[in-house]
Amino acid sequence: MTDAMVDLRSDTVTRPSKAMYAAMAAAEVGDDVLGDDPTTARLEEEAAEMLGKEAGLFVPTGTMGNLAAIITHASGVAFPEMISGNKQHTYLYEVGTTARLAGVHNWAVPNKADGTLALDEIENAIRIEDVHHPQTRLVILENTHNSCGGVPLPTSYVDSVGALTKSHKIALHIDGARIFNAATALGQPASRVCQAADSVTFCLSKGLGAPAGSVLVGSRDFIKRTRNVRKALGGGMRQSGVLAACGLVALREMTTRLAEDHEAAQILARGLAEMPGITIRAQDVHTNILYFDVADGKGEILCEKLAQDHGVLVGAYSTAQVRAVTHVDAPPSVMPRVLDAFRATLGSIFP
Repeated sequence: MTDAMVDLRSDTVTRPSKAMYAAMAAAEVGDDVLGDDPTTARLEEEAAEMLGKEAGLFVPTGTMGNLAAIITHASGVAFPEMISGNKQHTYLYEVGTTARLAGVHNWAVPNKADGTLALDEIENAIRIEDVHHPQTRLVILENTHNSCGGVPLPTSYVDSVGALTKSHKIALHIDGARIFNAATALGQPASRVCQAADSVTFCLSKGLGAPAGSVLVGSRDFIKRTRNVRKALGGGMRQSGVLAACGLVALREMTTRLAEDHEAAQILARGLAEMPGITIRAQDVHTNILYFDVADGKGEILCEKLAQDHGVLVGAYSTAQVRAVTHVDAPPSVMPRVLDAFRATLGSIFP
C-alpha cells in the first residue's frame, strides 16, 4: 500500500509485517504432507490451543477449510445435508462447492439482522433419516458475520446452537474467518467464543495480516480424517513452514491489536453518519466492517470518484450499498483523511 492510497476494500489487502518476512526467512521447514514440517506443526498446535480444540490443520484458504470440514462432518450417510444462513459466506461466496464437490445439500435458513439463525427454524430444518430426503449432518454459523455488518454472534447464542446440535447428534461448524475480531468485540477469549463448536475455520490472511493461509481446528480424530480430505482437494503443501511462520507471527502479535481496527471503523462510521447522502447507523458497527447506503443509487459512482480523485478504495456491493473494512494498514490515524475524501466526493456528486 502506497502513501497515496488507502485501501478499505477488504482486510485481505493487508501486507506482511517485517516480523513476518523475518520469520519466513528463518523458518525451519520439512515436508508437511509427510508430517515433517515443524513450523507448520507448531502453528497447528498453537491455533488449536488458542481456540480450545485438540488439533489443527493448516490449509491454503478459508474456503478449503470450510469445505474440508463439511466433507468430513457429512461423511457416513449417502445423502447428507447441512443447515446454514442464507447470507453466510459458505452459501453465497464459495462457488457452490458444497453441492458441486462435497455432494452436500444446503438448507438455507434466513439470517436475522444480527447474523443469527432462529433456534426454532434450525430445529425445524433438521431432517432425520427418511427415504424421501437427505439427512442433516451439520449446522454452520458465521462469526463475525460479514454480510450482516461484521457483527459478532453472542456466545450465549452459539452455546444454544451447540446444545441443539448435540441433542440431535449433528455437528456445529463455525466459519470463523474473523473469529478473533469477534473475540475482541465480545471481550472474551477465542476459546470461549468457540467452546460449543465441533470445528472452526479461521483466516490468517485477513485482519491478522499474513500473506496466505487458514487453520481448521477440532478434535484430534476429526483433524486426522480431514487431513485426507485436504490432500484430495489439492491442499497438501510441502515446505509450508514458510507460510506457517507468518501464521505464528499473526497468532502471537496480530490477534492482540484488533481493537485498533474496530476503533478505526467507529471513527469512519461516526463521520459518515454526519454526511448528507450517506445512511449508516454507527451504533451497528461492532468490529472492522461497515456497510452504508448512498442516496439515489450512486454507490458505484462514489467508489469510482473516491479512487480516482483521492486514492481511497472502498467496495460497491450494489448500486446503492458500499462496504469498507479497516485493518492494520488503515489505522485510526488515516481516517480523518478518508473522511475528508468522502466529504469532497459527496460534495461533487450531490452539489
